[in-house]
Amino acid sequence: MKINTILTSAGLAWCASLGAAPLPVATAVQSQPDPAAPVIVVLAAGTEQPAASASGATAPAGWIAVDVPGPFTGYVHNRDLSKQLDVVPGASIYLAPKDDSGVLAVYQKGDKADITGLRGAWTQVRLQKTLVGYVSTAPAVQAAPAAPTAPASPAPVSAAPASPAAVSSQAPAPQDHPAPLTRLFEGKLTSSESLLYPHRPFKWQLTDASGARIAYVNLESILMTEQIENYAGHDVVVLGSLRPVKETRDLVIDVEAFHLK
Repeated sequence: MKINTILTSAGLAWCASLGAAPLPVATAVQSQPDPAAPVIVVLAAGTEQPAASASGATAPAGWIAVDVPGPFTGYVHNRDLSKQLDVVPGASIYLAPKDDSGVLAVYQKGDKADITGLRGAWTQVRLQKTLVGYVSTAPAVQAAPAAPTAPASPAPVSAAPASPAAVSSQAPAPQDHPAPLTRLFEGKLTSSESLLYPHRPFKWQLTDASGARIAYVNLESILMTEQIENYAGHDVVVLGSLRPVKETRDLVIDVEAFHLK
């Protein structure tokens, strides 16, 4: 995501006003002093102005370095987790579960990051850390209004009706089957297997407060299956699509992502 910082007062004296009046407009804090850099957080109008960074970070003219306290939601590659499910020092924490989303931070020894969800080849984490961001002090540039354009002339309509032969020869429009609707489901993640029923169509299931099964959960798209054990017995929010299990009256959710409730 690439967003330009929104500030309206040209040459605003940030150093003098930090900690004083609240922000007059929504302000984006970016990971680098570059208008095209990823945005760490957008501070709403009326919130307290961010403090100048105490880390000694410097910024070029037109920018100021600020401290932004966490926590932050980020994503790491599954391969950047240890067997103890800790983020490996030196791993990049991304703003979204894709490589081109931009790096939120690089994990350092001593940092704290809690796992909050799984998303295919990615793990969602909550990073407890103060980050250094950059705020532009340049005024926002408003685009000039576009020149009005003349309405397009309507296409000529033929007055001659189509012949019956032509109409009858037209193939009927294909009827597409609607794709399963992706939605959120809530419940407790539990094992579906037991001594009496050691073989189930799916190992995991989502249950309600009474312990009754809402639906099985299909976790094939979740690559790090060893992490699933850590969610057993916990309330979770599941994103996926519901479908019937063949030759049964049961339902299964094809899981795309889930996290602790």
